[in-house]
Amino acid sequence: MSIWYPYKQMQSLGKIPTVIKAKGSMLYFEDGTQAIDAISSWWACIHGYAYRPLNRTLKKQVDRFSHVMLGGLTHTPALKLAAKLVEITPKGLNHVFFSDSGSVAVEVALKMAIQFWSNQGNKEKIKLISCKNSYHGDTFKAMQLSDDGDFTAAFSHILEKDFEIQIPENTNEYTQELQNFEALLITHSHTIAALVIEPIIQCAGGFNVYSSDYLDALNCLCVKYNVLTIYDEVATGFGRTGKLFATNHAKCVPDIMVLGKGLTAGYIGHAATIASTKVYEAFLSDEHNKALMHGPTFMGNPLACAVALKSIEIFQKKEYEKKILKIESTITHFFDTIQSEDIQGKRVLGAVGIIEVKNEKSIVGLKEFALENKVFIRPIGKMVYLMPSYRMKKKELLTILKTMKRWFEK
Repeated sequence: MSIWYPYKQMQSLGKIPTVIKAKGSMLYFEDGTQAIDAISSWWACIHGYAYRPLNRTLKKQVDRFSHVMLGGLTHTPALKLAAKLVEITPKGLNHVFFSDSGSVAVEVALKMAIQFWSNQGNKEKIKLISCKNSYHGDTFKAMQLSDDGDFTAAFSHILEKDFEIQIPENTNEYTQELQNFEALLITHSHTIAALVIEPIIQCAGGFNVYSSDYLDALNCLCVKYNVLTIYDEVATGFGRTGKLFATNHAKCVPDIMVLGKGLTAGYIGHAATIASTKVYEAFLSDEHNKALMHGPTFMGNPLACAVALKSIEIFQKKEYEKKILKIESTITHFFDTIQSEDIQGKRVLGAVGIIEVKNEKSIVGLKEFALENKVFIRPIGKMVYLMPSYRMKKKELLTILKTMKRWFEK
């Protein structure tokens, strides 16, 4: 096997469907079969596949130029996208640093946070707070923040967390967890650079949904004890939770926000780390070594920037938030009809639906069963989830849900 696939033991790989075409929410395979993509290619293809307005935009930019580095040069697509991101993200996030993937954008955010303090002469504030069941990417510092599990197990002997807090399972536990968090800050804030958190919903680490009030309370404590906040919206940004950004469910604004996945609608890998003016100004100096020394080759790629701008334009003009609320309603009502002793819980938020099972063994074979029923679905651990494109037809969405129901009835 010449290609090495992700998250898979290659020795037991088995047969993988070969995609020859994708259109709308449909994947078409080499053997003549097809399937509805329930997870929009790791949650990125928010408009579905081969959407003509995005295709035209990409082709138009290719004819101009496909890439120009941002080292010593600049170009209009990057300038326009940066301005648009400042316009649509929460007020106060004013400075955009581009990179080429969500994991790298998280690394950039962490470098920003630690250097923010060191640029001011504080070399002590180097530690980070993350959350249990979090996932922030597969690069090393991002893995350090992510909870132990399949994603990090091979490196657990060299990954050591600084501090970890708990996302409460219900509102009754909020007060206790906030007290624990404040106690941590009272003792250790002089060494802590930032809190890194997925706002409102943790995704790949466990799909835990929590209150915006809890997020705001954490943010306020960070302000009180002089700790930066980093919101990882790689998975949640661009409508996934029902609002343009998950942060919009809350009142507080982070010091740094990370975007990826839906940023370019799944067309080209690209990401953005957006900082407040307070953070940005800490890097302004006559001393060169106080600059942010990071520069991915493909940061600000003009193809990615052009398609991102068009995607955002479509999202706003076609009122996608209303589309997402309809998807949320359909999933919520159908989930009520799915009953099984194997089910631990069900959660729905925006265009995210999760069924958590008690034991992973109860969903062994689900992926194959779904493909036989013309649905592509890919569980994570004990989570059977769907994250459809926002343009998915209701009939297609119901097909996915009916397939899930048949599995649990079986």
